Amino acid sequence: MFDRRVLLTSVAGLFGLTAFRWLRATPAKAAQEKAAEKFEIEKTEAEWRAQLTPQQYEILRNHGTERPGSSPLLNEHRKGVFACAGCDLPLFASDTKFESGTGWPSFYQPIEGNVGKTEDRTYGMVRIEVHCRRCGGHLGHVFDDGPKPTGLRYCIDGFGLVFHPAAASAT
Repeated sequence: MFDRRVLLTSVAGLFGLTAFRWLRATPAKAAQEKAAEKFEIEKTEAEWRAQLTPQQYEILRNHGTERPGSSPLLNEHRKGVFACAGCDLPLFASDTKFESGTGWPSFYQPIEGNVGKTEDRTYGMVRIEVHCRRCGGHLGHVFDDGPKPTGLRYCIDGFGLVFHPAAASAT
């Protein structure tokens, strides 16, 4: 006869294994899955490493995250455009930037057509990851707790961006 403890232990083990397989997704795995997607700009890992700083590489190519409050772009308030540090595609206009209090540069809207979205199931949660549509570089995540008019908060790793100030108007 089958012991009830063995049955319960087996069921719990199967449940645990299933949960572990779902939760074990990592940023590196997500990066590999995105690597299968084709982008306008594609480079070898060696070419990306030569072009980017180690911190930019970790964020853009390995889906890393900078420490909150560490990006100099967090306090960038001039008029201009925030572009991808990997391919210089304009991603966010400065007039869509806002202070979210999260420690990362936040925007309520990207420049239309320049940011892609992917479901991210890392760390046991479901989020929407955003990436540069031209080079596939990881930028951060988008959440639905932002200000009007969109109600969205694009929480972006500042080291994945470069800032281009608006040209001074001629006087």
